[in-house]
Order: sequence, then structure tokens, then C-alpha cells
Amino acid sequence: MRTGFKRGALLIAAMLSLTSMIVWAADAPKKFTLGLVSITVNDSSNARFIKGATDAAKKLGWDTVVIDAHGNADEANAAFQNLSLRGVGAIIDLVFPVSSLGAGLRAADDAGVVVGTWGGGLGDKVAATNGTGGIQAQPIVEQMVKDMGGKGSILALTYHAGQVARERENVLDAIVAKYPGIKVTKNEVRIPGYLQDGAEFASAWLASHPKGSGPLAIWGSWDDPALGAISSLKQQGRNDVKVYGQNGNVDAIVAVKDGWMTATAWAAVEEEGRVMVETLALAGTQKGSWKPKAVEVPVIVVNAETIKGFLQKYPEAGGK
Repeated sequence: MRTGFKRGALLIAAMLSLTSMIVWAADAPKKFTLGLVSITVNDSSNARFIKGATDAAKKLGWDTVVIDAHGNADEANAAFQNLSLRGVGAIIDLVFPVSSLGAGLRAADDAGVVVGTWGGGLGDKVAATNGTGGIQAQPIVEQMVKDMGGKGSILALTYHAGQVARERENVLDAIVAKYPGIKVTKNEVRIPGYLQDGAEFASAWLASHPKGSGPLAIWGSWDDPALGAISSLKQQGRNDVKVYGQNGNVDAIVAVKDGWMTATAWAAVEEEGRVMVETLALAGTQKGSWKPKAVEVPVIVVNAETIKGFLQKYPEAGGK
């Protein structure tokens, strides 16, 4: 009887010990995970932001999950919902306007997930934003109309599904409205497909705007459509057309250096990624009192006058 009692007591003790270990494991904090929902991971600026954010998350001991939404707002909303169900601690939206992320933002809010946007703007469920499009477009459009002497024709390569591109187009419209001598033709590019669309729209536009038809310019709501247009300019030997972009990716900086792109606005995008992660980390500790804010990083205009000094200071921006 005593032997059986001892064995029973030992079995009960072991079961209690195992139960306490299971309870401890269930209560143990999960590793913090940051979700990044990108409009397209193939865009170099998105890739630069993701790198900066990932590096900053790693320093904080966070894991990261990157989802490519392929330019589709429905995919972005689904990504927000899935990440929220998976229990991530924070999500950053890359470029999708908050107005198109209603379902995703509600899911994140219900799950207590801290949200930031890069180029997506602020909203009542967003803790912070940066990468605002208008800031980059202002000096570029101002230089463009000055270079054109306030007259001529512009091919504007637009993209309405992205908040950044829409803000930049608004800046273009506001500035060009002051110059009745400038005619603007707008064409909407796609994601994916922006390089090809830029080339095709430029080719068609060039056919009706031959050399000598007045000051001519092509403006991209970001660099890549304008780079696509440059491929058509090269094929047709059209060095009479000025080209402008925003974001300052490596190919755009090289194009400025080579004389094919007139100007771009370079943003320290990796720094924007780092700043956003650090801001969300702080917002997460102050959920009850945190006020939504913009945490912008200044941009630099890169053109024929500034390219040499710019590359001396930021050689990596030119691919070195």
C-alpha cells in the first residue's frame, strides 16, 4: 500500500510540474513581429524602406514579415487582416492610402496592432506616417516649369492607387495651373507594368510632339515610369525632352549623371524606415496617450548642378 501511495504521489507531482510548465509556456511573451505590407517589393524605394525598417526591427529584437500586395488594395487589406490574426505587434503600410485600407485598419485596431504608413497618410487608426509625396514633388515641379520657361507640353505619368503618387499629382496640378502656356497630357501607369507603360506612353506622346514643337518634358509620379519613358527617348534619339522624377533610386541618379534625367528628389528612404520603426516602438508603449504624427525625413534635389557634390556625400545612392 505504501509503495503504491508513493508512486501515486510521485505521478501527481510530475503531472503538476508538467502542468505548471505548460501554463508558463502559454503565458510566456511571444517574440514581437513587425509586418510590412508593400505596394510592390520590386520597386527600389520600397526595397530601401523595407531594408531600413528590417535593420531597425532587428536591433529591437523583432522579427519581420514582408507581404507584397502587387499594387492591389484588396490584397493589402487581406494582408492586414491575416497579420493581425497572426498576432503581429505592428504593421507598416507602404504607399497604399489609408482611405483604401478600411477593413485592414479595423482588423489591426481590433487586435491592438500599432500601425504606421510610408506614403499612406495619417488616419484615426494610424500612429505615424512619413514619406509624404508632396514634399518631394514641390521642388521638382517648380524646377520643371522654370526649365520650360512657363510654356510647352508635359507628359505626366500618374498612378492613382498610391497615396504618394496622388499627392505629387496634386502638387503638379496646383503649380502648372499658374502657367496657362503649359499643356499637360496624363497617362495612368500600372503596378506591375510601370516601366513598360512609361515607355509606351512616352513613345505615343513623342509621335505627336516632334523636335522643335516647343519646350517638352516628361514627369513621373515616381522615378520608374520616367525611367521607362527614357528608354523610348534613347531609342528615338530624343535628347530634346527633359525628364523629371521623384524618389532618387539608383537608376534615376545614374540617369541624372548621364544627362537623361533632368532632376529627381532623393529621399533617405532607409532612414525613413528606421525612423518609422523607432516611432512605432515608442507609440506601442504610449498607446493611451500617443498622438498621431508625421515623422518626415528631408529630401535632396539631384540635378546637373548638384549631382557631383551629392555623389561625393552619398556614393551609395549612385550604386557604389
